[in-house]
Amino acid sequence: MSDVHDDYVDGDVNTIDDDGDDDVNSDDVNTDTGTQAVTAQAVLEFIATSLADDPSAVSVEVSERQGKVVLSLQVGPDDMGRVIGRRGRTAQAIRSLVAAAGARDGVNATVDIVD
Repeated sequence: MSDVHDDYVDGDVNTIDDDGDDDVNSDDVNTDTGTQAVTAQAVLEFIATSLADDPSAVSVEVSERQGKVVLSLQVGPDDMGRVIGRRGRTAQAIRSLVAAAGARDGVNATVDIVD
């Protein structure tokens, strides 16, 4: 419970500064949705390179479709079965993890596995 006579401490995380200055510089904010999915892209690249026999053949392209960030994953032809898994279970798990990472970025991220 806060007391009305509590002293204000400059920079305290539990107080609100009303001096009009924002801590974020407007030039630093990136409004391009595709580049805001940094965590989701990093998670997808990490998982795909970990699963692949040829990590150099893994590539991820970021695009936006219908308000969603779409991460297109390309792997080598020998690694396609590894990434998809039996009955698509590995692919579904990858999609779930990337969606959670995208939520952390504040975007709706999906994964397309491109052959």
